[in-house]
Amino acid sequence: MPTLRIAKINENEPHFLTLTVIEWINIFTKAEYFKAIAESLEFCRKNKGLSLYEYVIMTNHLHIIGAAKEPEVLSNIIRDFKRNTTKEILKLLERDNRKYILRLIKHSFQGKKGNEMQVWQRENYPQVIVSEEFYLKQVNYIHNNPVKAGYVEKPEDWLYSSARNHILTDSSIIKLNDSFY
Repeated sequence: MPTLRIAKINENEPHFLTLTVIEWINIFTKAEYFKAIAESLEFCRKNKGLSLYEYVIMTNHLHIIGAAKEPEVLSNIIRDFKRNTTKEILKLLERDNRKYILRLIKHSFQGKKGNEMQVWQRENYPQVIVSEEFYLKQVNYIHNNPVKAGYVEKPEDWLYSSARNHILTDSSIIKLNDSFY
């Protein structure tokens, strides 16, 4: 099965993306892991040309709605994000002596040949934002992900979600770019 990639024809249009940990392993279970992901997203936003409109960081995946500012390319930003966060996550796993998870990652059947310590699945499940209706549907999905998982009762209660940016005007974790709608 081919890897689902961002199509070159609409590379820099806003996309809904899902980035998933290999084997859906619940790696992000401590604040330091969430912080590494959030800091990398913020770095990409400030330095790599990522326009970040929405996000949620869960224990084994994250969803974002984002685009790239010309001349940058969204697929390159996501590649760099995955590369950087893989290094940071592996350091944290080593530091926390999470040998079982490190073994799972090392022996994952999804690992790319020549890269035995792949944290992220290759697929990003890109969906171009084609309308305001689709955008709002994805925003609702993102914000309600932690509620559906049973982590919180209200979307704004999940610390690592753009729901807090909108509902509580709290951009202390990650700042968002202005919406394109």
